[in-house]
Amino acid sequence: MPPRPITAPALADCAGIDHGFFTRAGGVSTGLYRGLNCGPGSNDAPSAVAANRARVAGALAVAPDHLLSMYQVHSAKAVRVTAPWADAARPHADGMATATPGIALGILTADCAPVLLADAKARVIGAAHAGWRGAVAGVAEATLTAMEALGANRQAVIAAIGPTISQANYEVGGDLRREVLAHDGGNTTFFVPSKRTGHWQFDLPAYVAHRLHAAGAGTVRIVATCTYADAERFFSFRRTTHHKERDYGRQISAIKLAPPP
Repeated sequence: MPPRPITAPALADCAGIDHGFFTRAGGVSTGLYRGLNCGPGSNDAPSAVAANRARVAGALAVAPDHLLSMYQVHSAKAVRVTAPWADAARPHADGMATATPGIALGILTADCAPVLLADAKARVIGAAHAGWRGAVAGVAEATLTAMEALGANRQAVIAAIGPTISQANYEVGGDLRREVLAHDGGNTTFFVPSKRTGHWQFDLPAYVAHRLHAAGAGTVRIVATCTYADAERFFSFRRTTHHKERDYGRQISAIKLAPPP
């Protein structure tokens, strides 16, 4: 069975741009990593991860070494991509942008928010890994800035936030809430009290969408799918932790600029 990614209608309507929020479906990994584990940082067999990534590359019609991902560090750093890099040379960053056709920008997640972006008219695409730390630090804004440096108009950018842990399943402590509110006191709207005293439920995808809107992105859409709740389709760091499993896989979300006709 080939990979069957979820797509965002707003991006699917962009001519010359292919994208997908890939699930566990269509992979070769087994055990804890069953399915399409694309995370080289997991303890899965490297050959299985490579085979899974090759399947994703095939679905996007790019060479396997043109499906790029970063060494994600929950930062606000975004890089501009002009050519493929070797796996050992992955930049330590959480956002990237390119105007080079035939390169697929890949984001690895297991609860954090994958963000795929495109200015179809300018033919510039971007991708960001937005965990709560990176979102607060400004990874969405940094990715838009990197796209602008390549000719994008942020008001024309369409951004889609892919499968992410939902507010109902994302209980956080008061320390996280304080850090988010320290950035902007108005961020209380993204928290509701948890059943446990001193804990809160945080709406990460809505917060990322808010940051994108505030930064001037023209269109922002959320793919309302929870990674924690759907073990059949998604890997989840938090679910793995709750189940006391020894490791977890990562799904990939990717976007590609096709060569001009």
